[in-house]
Amino acid sequence: MLTVYNCIVNEHDLRLIALAALICGISCFSAVNLLHHISRSTDRNRLAWLMIAATSTGFGIWATHFIAMLAFTPGIPSAYDPALSVLSLAASVALTAAGMWIATWRDEFDYHLVGGAVLGGGIAAMHYIGMAAFEVQGRIEWNLLLVAVSLLAGVTLAALALRVVLRRPSLRATSVGAVLLTLAICTLHFIGMGAVSIFPDSSIAISQYTIEPTSQAFAAAAATLVILVLSASALWIDLRFRRQKLEVDRMHGLANAAVEGLIVCDGNRIISANDSIARLTGMATATLNGMQLGDLFGADMSGFGEQPQEAELSGRDGTGIPVELIARSIDYCGKPHNVVAVRDIRERKKAELEILRLAHFDPLTGLANRRSFSSRLETEIAALDRAGKGSHLALLLLDLDRFKEVNDLYGHGAGDAMLQKVAHCAAGILRQGQVVARLGGDEFAIIAPNLTDPLEAGRIASALLTVMREENRLSVGGGLVSASIGIALYPSDAENQASLISHADTALYRAKTEGKDTYRYFEASMGAEARDKRVMEHELRQAVARQEFYLVYQPQKEISSGKMVGFEALIRWRHPTRGDVPPNIFIPVAEESGAIGQIGDWVLTAACEEAARWENPLTVAVNVSAVQLHNTNFSRKVHETLLNSRLAPGRLELEITETALVKDMPRALATLRQVKALGVRVAMDDFGTGYSSLSNLRAFPFDKIKIDGSFIKSVDKNGQVAAIVRAVLGLGRGLGLPVLAEGVETLGELKFLDAEACEIGQGYYIGRPGLIEEFGDLTGVEAPTVGSKAASCATEAFWPSRPRLHSRRAFRGFRA
Repeated sequence: MLTVYNCIVNEHDLRLIALAALICGISCFSAVNLLHHISRSTDRNRLAWLMIAATSTGFGIWATHFIAMLAFTPGIPSAYDPALSVLSLAASVALTAAGMWIATWRDEFDYHLVGGAVLGGGIAAMHYIGMAAFEVQGRIEWNLLLVAVSLLAGVTLAALALRVVLRRPSLRATSVGAVLLTLAICTLHFIGMGAVSIFPDSSIAISQYTIEPTSQAFAAAAATLVILVLSASALWIDLRFRRQKLEVDRMHGLANAAVEGLIVCDGNRIISANDSIARLTGMATATLNGMQLGDLFGADMSGFGEQPQEAELSGRDGTGIPVELIARSIDYCGKPHNVVAVRDIRERKKAELEILRLAHFDPLTGLANRRSFSSRLETEIAALDRAGKGSHLALLLLDLDRFKEVNDLYGHGAGDAMLQKVAHCAAGILRQGQVVARLGGDEFAIIAPNLTDPLEAGRIASALLTVMREENRLSVGGGLVSASIGIALYPSDAENQASLISHADTALYRAKTEGKDTYRYFEASMGAEARDKRVMEHELRQAVARQEFYLVYQPQKEISSGKMVGFEALIRWRHPTRGDVPPNIFIPVAEESGAIGQIGDWVLTAACEEAARWENPLTVAVNVSAVQLHNTNFSRKVHETLLNSRLAPGRLELEITETALVKDMPRALATLRQVKALGVRVAMDDFGTGYSSLSNLRAFPFDKIKIDGSFIKSVDKNGQVAAIVRAVLGLGRGLGLPVLAEGVETLGELKFLDAEACEIGQGYYIGRPGLIEEFGDLTGVEAPTVGSKAASCATEAFWPSRPRLHSRRAFRGFRA
């Protein structure tokens, strides 16, 4: 009896045994690697990977068996049945494929074990069918116990191998799985071979259709070559797949670090999307992968390339999201792909809309701004020119009366609220096609096209003024100031846009000068007045240099004694061609043009230099404009003037109106305190008019109160006026401030003031303004004859021992 065990132990070729083990190990390692690809593949690639893995593993099992069979020689004739040999190979491949299919169908414990058991069954089927193909000149008997052990060992080890490999894929699991599968093949083979006993028998003939062992060796060698090729291919594919996966993971990690959305496309098909695009669309990355670009950005993707292109991204809820797309070509997994950067531009679109709104609309009122107004006016004029005659276009310019003073008094917040209310009122009275715009500050404009009757423009203006008056009446404390409106018509009043605006502005100025809270149409004569005003503005800027200004002085006396206390310096303008221009004409023009600052400085210097020449220490009063008072260098100018003229500071008195204080009260208070520190006296001028406030008397360092002449007129005959004057005089006594009454014109007015203990008077009855040479007897400077005659004509009706100068209408400096 010849047992295979004895043959293996005593008569074997270790080189073939080692070769069989090597082939078995290579095929098993290839099998477990390919098994990972089967589990990760989609349905389309799953079958291809399965066939590669099953073929490689099946051939490996088959080659291991037959090379191991060739490792020993029984010493008697032997051969192999070709049909059964092929059948054993087919069974090995088929059952291996079935086992791998089951094991990777679901990632569950029982599927792994059942699939591994089927794979073990494939190993057993190949072995025992292969043994059936072995023909020898003798009888073969089997040890069934060892057969059963071989089957159990092969199935168990194969099941464990697939469980280890598929449970938690890793390099260690792959190595352990490959070892277990190798053990399953070798254990089953060698235990199965140990179950065989051969009894030589010369009477048994070998079939003539069998294959010689040498030929079988060539077949095993061919199978081995196939195994090596398939294994190498599988290994190369696995390494390439790993490399690609690492590249994909790295690029996906970099893509997820980007704030912008990134999409990798193969043609128009999305193969990878980062988390930013997933958040932007509201879709999962798995959903985005496989979609077409047209599904996200619309069907038309023509012109899409490396230049930035705006598009609309479709979100999960169907809403469109404005985005900007930029594409670049990259090498991805060894193939050219396109990467698309998707930038969310919603905030940019909002900013662009806001910029557009700010460029054409006023941010405070929401009305059209100056740019939008100019464009609309140009469009309407062009449309009217194309339409021809028969209709008119009206331009209404609106300016709030005394808005600046109110804004300074109550704060910019109240001023802004007032502008918003005016805008609301104006928008409420307009019809379709008419436009209201805010040009800046408190200036508004209304464009009213297609008017058949020019009087319709007046009705619009009247309606607006009526609405504003009603708002004033309903608002607590008077919510709105009044407004003045100027109206110009196209084409009757102007030939182009510039002249239309200019003429409407001229009409607006006329409305302001004629009482305010009204409207005026442009008239041809207004244009001449506007041009004359501009010429006067230019001439005023040159008048100081040309020495066209001069001063006159009006006496100020104690009412009780008639004692002379000082003069008020009053400016006059003698124009070379206009002649003497009254202050009520040129002073408002100087204030509007800004020339008042230069003129005021000249008055201060000339008055101080003149007063310094007087022998008698009389005071000189000089009016100060708001422009001078709010100049940061005003106190320095006063100081320099006193030093240069050598006038004692106590002889200079600056007269300030309360209207000049309200522009910037903190700065005005600081300036007056600096002036007071020099020793200069400060008087509140025109008390009782403008924005008179008792708090100003307490807050500002005044030395005197001057009652406006409008309250002195007929004070001896009007009880209400008399009561007001008595109250002011009592207020002055209570505050310890002397009171000067302006505009004393009659003896009765003078007697009333004397009876009420008013300290100082000034007016036509007390003394008319004149050149300083006329008052030489008062100043102590030798006067010409005319001055003596003027003094000698004084009346002694009130002050028997004092002369009374005849008076005439006089104009105050910086006031009409």
